[in-house]
Amino acid sequence: MALAWGFSSAALAHGDMVPQAVDTSSLPQLGAKWLESNPYDKASPARGEALRIGSSAYNQNCARCHGLEALSGGIAPDLRKFDDDCTSLADAAKKAACFKEMDDYYAGTVRRGRTRDGRVYMPPFEGTLTQEAIWAIRSYLEDRRDKTK
Repeated sequence: MALAWGFSSAALAHGDMVPQAVDTSSLPQLGAKWLESNPYDKASPARGEALRIGSSAYNQNCARCHGLEALSGGIAPDLRKFDDDCTSLADAAKKAACFKEMDDYYAGTVRRGRTRDGRVYMPPFEGTLTQEAIWAIRSYLEDRRDKTK
């Protein structure tokens, strides 16, 4: 009997995912208007700090579904491969347009979440995560993608 209770309490302990706020005060603040692309890209002097914050923010808010350290267990998409189609493009203009489109999709999905047929597949994070935190997570995912290549 005790064994069955242990399993059921472990399953219930997870509960619903509650987004966790992230301290981004050490990053350059981006303002209220949402940017169209990641300001913490590889050329940004804030990249290192964005990676540090993005790693923590990802593991607090995204890992439950997308896997620890962005290694998907198959429940949700493997975010290290999110923009793989873009990386293989040879034409620089097409490659830039592809990454821009993926930035739009990423920011929209994280901000508003995903619902299909009345079922929530991903909760909305806007209002809990700041623009700085969301772009820091994107930087972290880009870094994880680069380490798989």
